[in-house]
Amino acid sequence: MSQHPASRWLQRLCSGLAALALFAIMLLTLADVVGRKLFDHSLPGALELTEMLMVGVIFAALPLVSWAGEHVVFDALDQRLPPALRRWQARAVNAVCALALGGIAWLLWGRAGEMLAYGDVTAQLKVPQGPFVYAMSLLCALSAAVHLGRLRRGHD
Repeated sequence: MSQHPASRWLQRLCSGLAALALFAIMLLTLADVVGRKLFDHSLPGALELTEMLMVGVIFAALPLVSWAGEHVVFDALDQRLPPALRRWQARAVNAVCALALGGIAWLLWGRAGEMLAYGDVTAQLKVPQGPFVYAMSLLCALSAAVHLGRLRRGHD
């Protein structure tokens, strides 16, 4: 079965962002450890950079998890439910996920604007935090859209 172009785009974008951030964390950790062991000097701002990159890994992977339907589930009772009820349950779960992720995206968008207005930056490196929160918001909105698509198509 061929994939829809939007599916390929979503997977490439999000997996590329997550992979790039994870690779950067590995390089950063290597440089920090080598700096400490060989030169007795830690890499300045390594913790802040690692935190920002972890945000990238987590939020870039969120739409992929939603697309694949690989979120955490409790399915101990699923085998006991009739198929019609399981389909209704899947639709309800996708609706709740879409609403929750959409709400989170909306709140994050507002918070990012406040952070930019106040000039919020990281403590050590003075990196503006607003753009990262905007990215988190957009990725949550993308995840919400994925759940809406799953709801429309009737995926569990």
